[in-house]
Amino acid sequence: MNGTNAGVKSGARLRALFVAGMLAAVLPAASSAQEFSFKVTAYKQAVAESLGDEEGIAAFYRARNFDPIWTGTDDASRARRLALIEAFGLADVHGLPTRKYDAQNLMNKMAVARSDRDRGLLEVELSRTFISFANDLQSGIIDNPGAVDNQIKRVLPRRAPEELLSRLMTERPEDVLRTLVPPTQEYSRLMRAKLELEHSIRHGGWGPDVPASKLEPGASGQAVVALRNRLEAMGYLKPSLMAEYDDVMTAAVRLFQEDHGLEPDGVAGGRTMGEINTGPEERLKSVIVAMERERWLNLPEGRGKRHILVNLVDFHAQIIDDDKLTFETRSVIGHQDHDRRTPEFSDVMTHMVINPYWYVPRSIIVNEYLPLLRSNPGAAGHLEIIDARGRVVSRGNGFAQYSSSSFPFSMRQQPGPRNALGSVKFMFPNKYNIYLHDTPAQNLFSQPVRTYSHGCIRLDDPHDFAYALLAKQEADPVNYFQSVLRSGANTKVDLAEPIPVHLIYRTAFTQAKGHVNYRPDVYGRDADIWRALQAEGVSLMTHWES
Repeated sequence: MNGTNAGVKSGARLRALFVAGMLAAVLPAASSAQEFSFKVTAYKQAVAESLGDEEGIAAFYRARNFDPIWTGTDDASRARRLALIEAFGLADVHGLPTRKYDAQNLMNKMAVARSDRDRGLLEVELSRTFISFANDLQSGIIDNPGAVDNQIKRVLPRRAPEELLSRLMTERPEDVLRTLVPPTQEYSRLMRAKLELEHSIRHGGWGPDVPASKLEPGASGQAVVALRNRLEAMGYLKPSLMAEYDDVMTAAVRLFQEDHGLEPDGVAGGRTMGEINTGPEERLKSVIVAMERERWLNLPEGRGKRHILVNLVDFHAQIIDDDKLTFETRSVIGHQDHDRRTPEFSDVMTHMVINPYWYVPRSIIVNEYLPLLRSNPGAAGHLEIIDARGRVVSRGNGFAQYSSSSFPFSMRQQPGPRNALGSVKFMFPNKYNIYLHDTPAQNLFSQPVRTYSHGCIRLDDPHDFAYALLAKQEADPVNYFQSVLRSGANTKVDLAEPIPVHLIYRTAFTQAKGHVNYRPDVYGRDADIWRALQAEGVSLMTHWES
């Protein structure tokens, strides 16, 4: 990492010297104040024509009578040009598409801009390029993630163009550009991981794959040496000459397994060996995708002083208070079948329901239960069939006459120990009908990959989760919750302070200390996002300083 840091700093110094020299020659000083006046109609006409239907940028220039912010000869304009060109030099550090930000091309255009019309066209191009760069860095490269996968239900937190441009007038341009970067520790650590992976790849990667399908403690030989070398290269072992699968190697394998969501048994079996033999190039893709996803959550209002974070592919739900993890429990998410996958979105939790009914989703009714009811009206006897007015429907007349489109009833399960939602559900009302809930199927939480639900998120410790939420409003949250539970009554409990909920999907994520964690791309979404990023011009290994 020291070599990588030195390379970045060295490259930055060279860029700064180069840019400063170029910009001194760019936009030569006018021979008179009249010559460089931007009241000339040709300049304003060029600006207006270039803006077209870009209302945000147009509004900014109209409000200032089309005065330039980039192409003037004053110190402030020069500072903005310099800051922007220098920022472009760091585009690859952030995993941005460097071909979109051709600093040399812009400087060439600055050098030859002589007429008022040339300067007007250049002025708009610089503003447009700045807005594009600001959007990519601050809130994401992919304009519409839902077009990549329709289960990504996110609208990017774009800032208004006039807001971004106005900041350049009241703040130091380098400060504006620096604060575009997502401010989270996660983003900073992912950026560091990206640089470290690039450094590893430039220096030969992690070495040859381990030539074995399984290795266990006590083994020895060349495959064990290859495993040792691989773990050393990834930072899980200190350099040594060990040739046996001893206790030290077993501990290293366990740590590796924990970091990759595997059962930490210390045995390098099939899945573990597959993860060990995954190269740094694939890990780098995961990290770059995670950086893009982190930008999607760079909300102006933040994620919430207290918020709930569910990383779907990590199969855990967390409560975060003041950027610190205060509660965590295992989770089960939707199955890989496309109509059962859990979507990604953010909303606000407003209440919980203790002793809930389970209202069966329409898709489950018509696809799973109706075929049974058509042949046997007594099927699914644990469920009530109810009409539009909430009345229980007699099964005596049968249901053979109904199709999936004509079946007019709903189905629900009474509260109780066998209820599909268990004893409590946590509601953040949304149009996708997704919520967190208890489950009687506790055996599923022992599986490393937990994709079993119809889309909602099941919690391993829902009671403790409820206590943590209620602790903000009840003196004795445990006793309060248990007393309501014992009543058996279907009870809605409002949260005194609604809590933001963020359902995210991160196959690469960091921790304050230790290695980057990686998880399987169970829905294939990250692979699709990577392809979309490539289509935008993102690539591996474009930052080659050493």
